[in-house]
Amino acid sequence: MKLGKSHLAYCTNIHPAETWAETRAMLQSHVLSVRDLLRAQGTLPPEEPFAIGLRLSAMAATELLEGDHLARFRNWLEETHTYVFTINGFPYGNFHGTRVKEQVFRPDWTDPARLAYTKDLFRILAAIARPDTSASVSTLPGSFKSFGADEALIHKHLIELAGFLDDLSESTGHDFHLGLEPEPLGYFENTVETIGFFHDLEAQAPSVDAIRRRIGVNFDACHFALEYDPPRKALELLEFFHIRISKIHLSSALAFDPNDAAALAAIRAFNEPTYFHQVLLRQTDDEICRFQDLPDFLQAVDTGRIRAADFKEARVHFHIPLDAEPAAPLRSTRAQTLEVLDWRRMHPDTCRHYEIETYTWGVLPAALQRPVAAQIAGEYQWVLAHA
Repeated sequence: MKLGKSHLAYCTNIHPAETWAETRAMLQSHVLSVRDLLRAQGTLPPEEPFAIGLRLSAMAATELLEGDHLARFRNWLEETHTYVFTINGFPYGNFHGTRVKEQVFRPDWTDPARLAYTKDLFRILAAIARPDTSASVSTLPGSFKSFGADEALIHKHLIELAGFLDDLSESTGHDFHLGLEPEPLGYFENTVETIGFFHDLEAQAPSVDAIRRRIGVNFDACHFALEYDPPRKALELLEFFHIRISKIHLSSALAFDPNDAAALAAIRAFNEPTYFHQVLLRQTDDEICRFQDLPDFLQAVDTGRIRAADFKEARVHFHIPLDAEPAAPLRSTRAQTLEVLDWRRMHPDTCRHYEIETYTWGVLPAALQRPVAAQIAGEYQWVLAHA
């Protein structure tokens, strides 16, 4: 759907699907249910097409490009009055029902398999994207810090992709762009590291303009909140350094006071084995202390390795529905998401792709769970009410 001049969707990574057959079934059931609910509520006008923020695994992308699947999918989009303007290309393989954790960063951008997969996603967009929208793919921030990635290989593959996207854009008339998504403990994770990465990437590229046209940032509000980076300042700095803001994820993280014993007890309900839940604590001197996962933080608390009195705030990488604050003494970083929406009003032309991304629905504590269509519809209503 439209958000002013921009496009707004929710990311279908909330729904388990790995093969193309599973993905198509998910689109037919879950996505159309959300569309129909939004129409019934009056949130989506009957004449307005429904935008899909598509998640495709590498397996599903390969299968979709075989035979007549792509043509049939294009016909389905027309028949259902839906369209795809963006694809989430971060999770390469299984994303639900198994231990994902740091494996979500594999293969990283040092691996030709990541490049090949991302090219496939853009080939799919070239066939299905509407002529009045640009088309984006979001991806990981190069690698994961502990992998010790070879930055030269990351640069090489991104530079190759920029050339590929320039050629594809020229041949199709579409504006294609990739959004690298900074994330805690990613190869680059905050504003300063992102600017540094793009500076080095541009220094290696034969065409700085091609990088600036085709390679940008997927700005996840949750991730920048975790880094204690004020979103308005972060977005303005990215603009100042000519880094394209490819897409913005409207998302919210958990937050709590580490000096509150009740909050420390309550946060344990979010310790689950599927996804990475990095913990970032702001110390009394405003330095940031990082834990790779929630169990690591809890162990440090239980063993006395850290003292709560040394910290002012803790934030956890656990996406919380935008319209549903966790019960006190926990809270969320929703104020930072509101700041992103405030920035959008002041800069309506800077970014045209927005996506709701609360993929953790299946592992939320019971008190926060609702029927998935109702949850997604509630988030749309919250975004539109505050846009």
